[in-house]
Amino acid sequence: MDRRSYQRHIRRKKKIRNIAFYLIAFLCAIVVSFVGLRIYAQVAGAPPLIITKASVFLDRNGNQIGDYFTAERRYWKELDEISPYLIEATIAVEDKDFYQHNGFDYSRIASAVLNDLKTRSKAEGASTITQQLARNLYLTLEKTWSRKIMEALYAYRLELFYSKDEILEAYLNTVNYGHGMYGAEAASRYYFGKSASDLTLAESALLAGIPKGPSIYSPLNNYDKAFNRQKLILSLMEDQNKISSAEKERALSENIVLKNDQWTASKTIAPYFLDVVWQEATKILEEKKLNIREGGWIIKTTLNQAHQKAAEEAINKNMPDNELQVGLVSMDVETGQVTALVGGRNYRESSYNRVTQALRQPGSAIKPILYAAALENGFTPLTYLDVGETIFTYDDGRATYKPQNVNGKFADGDMSMAQAIAISDNIYAVKTLEQIGYDKFREISERFNLRYSNKDNPSMALGTIENSLYDLTNAYNIIAAKGQYRKPTTILSIHNAEGELVYEYEEPSEEQVISEQDSFLLTQMMTGIFDPVFSDYSPATGVSLRSRMTHTYAAKSGTTVSDQWLIGYSPSITTGVWNGYDQGKTLSSSSDMSAHKQVWIDFMEAVHRDKPNESFEVPKGVRGVMIDIETGKLATDACPKQRLMYLKEEDIPTKKCTDFDFFNEDGWNGLFELFPFESLKGLFN
Repeated sequence: MDRRSYQRHIRRKKKIRNIAFYLIAFLCAIVVSFVGLRIYAQVAGAPPLIITKASVFLDRNGNQIGDYFTAERRYWKELDEISPYLIEATIAVEDKDFYQHNGFDYSRIASAVLNDLKTRSKAEGASTITQQLARNLYLTLEKTWSRKIMEALYAYRLELFYSKDEILEAYLNTVNYGHGMYGAEAASRYYFGKSASDLTLAESALLAGIPKGPSIYSPLNNYDKAFNRQKLILSLMEDQNKISSAEKERALSENIVLKNDQWTASKTIAPYFLDVVWQEATKILEEKKLNIREGGWIIKTTLNQAHQKAAEEAINKNMPDNELQVGLVSMDVETGQVTALVGGRNYRESSYNRVTQALRQPGSAIKPILYAAALENGFTPLTYLDVGETIFTYDDGRATYKPQNVNGKFADGDMSMAQAIAISDNIYAVKTLEQIGYDKFREISERFNLRYSNKDNPSMALGTIENSLYDLTNAYNIIAAKGQYRKPTTILSIHNAEGELVYEYEEPSEEQVISEQDSFLLTQMMTGIFDPVFSDYSPATGVSLRSRMTHTYAAKSGTTVSDQWLIGYSPSITTGVWNGYDQGKTLSSSSDMSAHKQVWIDFMEAVHRDKPNESFEVPKGVRGVMIDIETGKLATDACPKQRLMYLKEEDIPTKKCTDFDFFNEDGWNGLFELFPFESLKGLFN
């Protein structure tokens, strides 16, 4: 063997020794890890298969108004008391190898890890039923690696100390089936009006599809998606030889009747409001690394039961007898606390919340936000623009836009911002957007936490960007709060099952979104919608409510072909009302198009009844003067259309609406300048 071959031989032996060493070290590490894991599991013991306690909701005065998870507490069922169809359907769709693996599906985990690495996210799931049970009982829903590691540790302990049937039984009794129903028995009674032991194959497949996304696959929220998932589950059961093709076809042809209207919900007071409370509480507790599904929470809410009753009565009185839907939310101006919320006409028929979940075009209800930007950029309530019929060009001249007013008419000449708000003139709004620029509108929308578009389109000025009633009402509440930031909240405090305070509401900080002066000017201009002095080619939009008003309000309406909005406030309460159809059906009847105003005024008058009228406080640097509506100059008795208007002191006009005033000496002196004889002038000196 020559020297070179010898050296290659030595290097090869050394390489083999290194590989063997690292392999042995790796295997030892694995063994030590498994031994350590086993020791940890034995020391930690069996994790309890807890049943979630009911959480209690209180109103702002401490009165109980509902609870959550009561259904799960009542309806724990043993595995042999649950339909075998539901058991097989659940295993088929969630974890087909449940009875074969030791808590982990390694092939699915490997696939999920590869996908997560490719997308640089943690979106891909590979959880077995055991892992899901661990997450449901002991952890939060956040998608972090630390949570996944803890999930694996709990799953290992569950598999070590409990049988497969015990794990499956716990899973079926604690999994979320939507609408506050946790566990198969509660869900079966809620959706089908029967015990889980009596479920048919078709019903079982439908129910088994819900936990993947309770808000998405609930047949009450999305009928088509729910039944498409049912078909998928039946196909999986057939592929896995759990059912025959004939059984599958019979199940697909079965007419399923949902009977949730027979369920007596525990949330008897303000159910839409309590859904919002639960969602907000979930976020609050997750930020504190606490799991809301532990139960036993005592959640004191902001609900004012008198306000909630007034809201429900206003809706019941004024809504037409058809499928027109409604949303109403009221907020305290000083704090941002939600005092009442109605998300639809019938919670049992639909838990879809039109206040928080629905995104709709607000129409002219967006204009106060646009005009807030205008006031910051040189406009005043007496800025006059030509509002005759106009065709706008945009997109570098490649597109045109011709806005119409609600009655198809246009003004003959110039109009002030104050009058344009009152009658909701659309030409004025689009011209304002063009003058201040799209970026200014986007920037102020962001300050108010409203959605906006990055694409320049003049229709933005007329509310074509969808927003929720919740967010837009809060934007008005910021204006009502003298321009200070407000975050809507439904929760005053949260105590845990041991009575310990874990969260308490804090007063909002004094952060200005817009100046106090500008918020007051917007408020005063919005009182104009109830004043007939502003009527022109179209009446002021709220003048029909004037005879019913006993208090001072500022408001703005919004109208699209399928939506009606009215949002407004007194110095203490802000309220938003929306009417429309869930499927965006065109509004045509007079009852459909007027209900929102009647609901709003009934509610506002009810909550202010027996209270003294409040005035909006005038800030420093702003003064009220009598203005001639036609000219924007100081009013005299010779000018018939006049109104008290508020302006920044530097914007108050100095000229009068006419050069001649019978009771003004300067007017007469100006008249005599037309004549050459001094004798007549002396008669009046």
